[in-house]
Amino acid sequence: MDNVLLVLLGPTGVGKTDVGVRLAQHFSTAVVSADARQVFREMRIGTAVPDAGQLAAVPHYFIGSHSIHEHYTAGRYEMEALALLERLFVRHATALLVGGSGLYIDAVCTGIDPFPTTDEALRRSLTERLQREGIDSLRFELKRLDPATYRTIDLKNPQRMMRALEVCIATGKPYSAWKTGAAKPRPFRMLKVGLRRPREELYGRINARVGQMMADGLLDEARALYPCRTLTALKTVGYTELFDYLDGLTTLDTAVERIRQHTRHYAKKQLSYWSRDPAIHWFEAGDRELLKKIVALHRKINT
Repeated sequence: MDNVLLVLLGPTGVGKTDVGVRLAQHFSTAVVSADARQVFREMRIGTAVPDAGQLAAVPHYFIGSHSIHEHYTAGRYEMEALALLERLFVRHATALLVGGSGLYIDAVCTGIDPFPTTDEALRRSLTERLQREGIDSLRFELKRLDPATYRTIDLKNPQRMMRALEVCIATGKPYSAWKTGAAKPRPFRMLKVGLRRPREELYGRINARVGQMMADGLLDEARALYPCRTLTALKTVGYTELFDYLDGLTTLDTAVERIRQHTRHYAKKQLSYWSRDPAIHWFEAGDRELLKKIVALHRKINT
């Protein structure tokens, strides 16, 4: 296997986009985004997509490639990303996967277990139940049907719980029973590089970025998307808080501060998620020799 997939990961706000562009330029390759939100074309400001200069510098894929009106899953991303990589490796010895969505990165690197397809009618029923009875109703049901998943799932994430309940109810088998954990073989080698910063520095960058998003028109973007607020894609940080403001449930200042708080919490969860992967080579994002060190590591695995 002569081809190498260089995976550049890290928490939101750490600076992956800029480093990814520089690496893609060095290796004369393309950036394949592994971001579960940047894939949606209607959510440009709130997902901090690369700017026009970055997009023009090197080819980018899975940036605004799909609509929020599509039901897009990590399993579908796995198939589409692998098909793209097969084409890219015809022209490039190295491809670059850049992102912060752990599930999407795992989909490419190790594969997603073959879960049953989504039952749209059941999903609508669970969504209505969530709106009518609240998230505790989903928690109690999941605990009853699948205690193993209940112990490990993010109980504050209604989308994850609804997906687990869909599988339990539709198949009569616990969601956990469908998870094999077996890695699928890939026809390329992988090098995982993680970026990190001191916590206060990272949180400062996150706070500043949220402020810049608001200056760039995030509220107007959220207002335009408000009629679609029940879609799964929009149940995410940066939009749900502003929808609460538009619903009159909070002030704008409070909504913005909650975006900052929830984004910092998300960054912490990302780092916790990746702490279990010993294959990741971690670097300080502010290291002036960063690019040189990553290139040297890439050279090392090719010798």
